[in-house]
Amino acid sequence: VGFVTVIAGTIQVILTFILGYSIATLFNFDYYNAIFLGLICAFSSTMVIVKLLSDRDEVDTLHGRLLIGILLVQDVLVIIAMPFLSSLGSFSFSIAFKLVIATAALALIAFLFSKFAMKRIFRFAARSGELLFLLSLSICFLFALVAAFFGFSIAIGAFVAGLMLANLPYHFDIIGKVSPLKDFFSTIFFVSLGMQFTLIGLKDIIWPMAALLTVIIFLKPLIVTLALAMFGYGRHTPFITGSLLGQTSEFSLIIVLAASSFITSEVFSLTIILTVLTITFTSYVVDLDEKIYALFSKRLRFLERISLRPLKELEYHKKINEKRVILIGADRMGSVILNDMLKDKRNNLLVVDSNPEIMSNLIKRKVHCVYGDIASSTILKKLHFQQAKVLISTIPNLETNKKLLKYAKHHNKKLIVIMTADHLQQALDLYEAGADYVMLPRLVSGEGVSQLLAKHKTDKAHIKNQRRKHLKHLLNVNSKMKNLW
Repeated sequence: VGFVTVIAGTIQVILTFILGYSIATLFNFDYYNAIFLGLICAFSSTMVIVKLLSDRDEVDTLHGRLLIGILLVQDVLVIIAMPFLSSLGSFSFSIAFKLVIATAALALIAFLFSKFAMKRIFRFAARSGELLFLLSLSICFLFALVAAFFGFSIAIGAFVAGLMLANLPYHFDIIGKVSPLKDFFSTIFFVSLGMQFTLIGLKDIIWPMAALLTVIIFLKPLIVTLALAMFGYGRHTPFITGSLLGQTSEFSLIIVLAASSFITSEVFSLTIILTVLTITFTSYVVDLDEKIYALFSKRLRFLERISLRPLKELEYHKKINEKRVILIGADRMGSVILNDMLKDKRNNLLVVDSNPEIMSNLIKRKVHCVYGDIASSTILKKLHFQQAKVLISTIPNLETNKKLLKYAKHHNKKLIVIMTADHLQQALDLYEAGADYVMLPRLVSGEGVSQLLAKHKTDKAHIKNQRRKHLKHLLNVNSKMKNLW
């Protein structure tokens, strides 16, 4: 995923910048303003997307990891670009040299501090939750100050501080403690954004606004979708990933504020309006993305044909005469099921997944596997449910599971179908649709804790004993997963 997101993210930023810049010049914006409008089109909002993914518990999904990877690439590129933007009007080689030296100095300070001081300081601070919280904020303010000293935006310093904190073993605890603060300032951000929204002079920028909206909402997602499809991710994952990138970034406002002496009032108004409209649009798209995909699914088949890697290279076939088990999804929960089933050589297992990396690893282990999107009727036909005895779907998507369940039961009424749901209502819907068993990971976890407390009450010795056994089991599973992949 890492290599793919770097390439796809870089391609998207370059092409979207060129489109935005070209449209700006067509509407007679000067060179400097056209550059800023191109950059505003090129970047998407990490804050908005991560929040939406977290709310839907999709951070660890394939499209979630691709989205975060692409957004991080964008953030790094905008951080690199910002120092040069502030001196665009008086740019020279001497200024460029000073910026390079300042960047190197900031990076060196961050590296040395992270290498020799951070872990020791935080090891002491971790004894107290309040101290850990205050120290995390202090690091953020410290590097914002260091960045300002070198002539950079304080946002750059805050970003560097975030990268340093992410490498600490306490980063999950830190995320939890600063989350309320993050939500508070996010609210302030959107309030201030709304306060700057004005309809005065809108008629003068209506056509460039419409053209740039087309680039941001339609062409930018299309570029990402095509780039990911070329890497062999099929059609569903690229489409969902691309559709959620159709907005401008919070860095857009930082960019225009940093370059307020170069840009016109029209560009500033355009930035505010584009940010408000595209973020609002994304909040609706995130709830409708699966329905939109279902609507255009058949027309997106060309995405599977433009892959630079032939789909046959992502499949491994065995001739099986006996009844087999079909596993849909070999990531996260699916990987645990797969690992257990591979222990018994009598299991005739067929795995279906749309992640090229997982498929490559399955092929190395000579596991019978088919690459593709399970929502595709073409893939469903290839699975030959008549020859199967058990179907296990680890995908928590309700609509996809319903379609899969209906198709599988139609072709094999005796088939045992086990599905996955995120919520209780989804599980009830799947049972009503005919599922034989529905896995509810969250409910199972809660029941496990209840059983633990019911059995051992408040006996700390017994709880510690269970902790030791559970930790040993987790380490064992983790070791097996590393060997598997």
